[in-house]
Amino acid sequence: MRIALINSRVDAAGVNIRDHLGVLLTEGGRWPLADDHELVFHEVAGRLIYQDRIDEEVDADLIVFISRHASAQPVPALTVHVTGNYEAADLGGEPGALAPAAPAWMHAILGNLAARAPEGYRVSYEVTHHGPTALATPSLFVEIGSTAAEWADPAAGRAVAESILAAAPQETIDLIGFGGTHYAVRQTAIALASRGAFGHIAPTRQIGALDLDLVRRMREASRAVAAYIDKKSLSADEAARVERLLDGAGIPLLTESEIREIGDLEWATYLRIRALADEIAPGSRARIHGLAGQGTPVPVDVNRDLVEETAKSDKTGFITALDGLPVAHLSKGSTEVLPTFIGFVYGSSRLASDITTLCVKLLLISEDAVIDGDHLVLRKVRFDPEKARRLGVPRGPLFAMLAGGKAVEIGGQTVTPDAVQATSIKRIHIPGLERYI
Repeated sequence: MRIALINSRVDAAGVNIRDHLGVLLTEGGRWPLADDHELVFHEVAGRLIYQDRIDEEVDADLIVFISRHASAQPVPALTVHVTGNYEAADLGGEPGALAPAAPAWMHAILGNLAARAPEGYRVSYEVTHHGPTALATPSLFVEIGSTAAEWADPAAGRAVAESILAAAPQETIDLIGFGGTHYAVRQTAIALASRGAFGHIAPTRQIGALDLDLVRRMREASRAVAAYIDKKSLSADEAARVERLLDGAGIPLLTESEIREIGDLEWATYLRIRALADEIAPGSRARIHGLAGQGTPVPVDVNRDLVEETAKSDKTGFITALDGLPVAHLSKGSTEVLPTFIGFVYGSSRLASDITTLCVKLLLISEDAVIDGDHLVLRKVRFDPEKARRLGVPRGPLFAMLAGGKAVEIGGQTVTPDAVQATSIKRIHIPGLERYI
């Protein structure tokens, strides 16, 4: 791959970064960008934001603009972003135009910046906001901000240079983003904790400028497979409007937890899991646990009563323990764990056995449970309000004390918790139960 690193001679930060790139390459060492690709350095006389069609002068597969960042509220910052304008072109480029993005490269460099930033520097994406836009080649800006002191800071220049040279993109989930401030706080946090890699991001202040065509072009320019909405930064009406646009463009919407949970799962396989989950229980959500790589997803049924009792007894422990299994569990509405799970076809029989074993062990630990042949017998003792009322206990705080295991005094008589308890027995038939103990 041929990669062009472009700076402006009138940009102190760009010169700072370029000088450190030269020093690092002269010093030698293992730098993936230089070892695995052909690097081309190019310097221009004017500002980078006005370099439309620069790719016609520089033959490259990727352009990395190294530049300064300025802000009305200056703080030390290292940022990455792609270029474009959702509305007017006040800072270069063309109105309503979006340059081709390089999400995986921005993701790799962003992670490197977070690891190398000098103390006191904030690291983040910036939203799409300036030129150049007339480019056919994917590009990104890497910037030092936000004042002349930071632009000339050798520590910042070296950190950015190292972050660029150390970039080695992995398989990412390429996304477009909606909502948030100029510095895309939620999108940055997601990218630093997952494979979610953002291309174009539209901030809250420009949500009103979006239409179906612009959303489609955001996806095309970013080669995005899905979208993320920072709903906390939008009104309910704004969020709903973006969702309608995404639906009209046929772009899947992912929550932050879904992006993080995908982990090392192949994207196409994840989509098949989502589709299968909707077949099993329309409107359900699939939460990924230890599934990774690629495979053919299939439903895995487990005893309904066993799953329901385990979820009632120790929902958090149950869901956490599923992280150790190659499985996705389904939830719908108030039902946190449905009795049908999703696994890969080649391990589905073993998976059903492992989930059954997990449930049995959790119930034996957390409940009054015993084994009776092929039955798991659960004995449950609960507070019985009707018994309490018959003994003259009024509804209210005294009910709570009895339910909590404390005796109460009523008319000179002591009512103990045992006197107002009801016992129920539930037998769960599990063929070959001894195998799961």
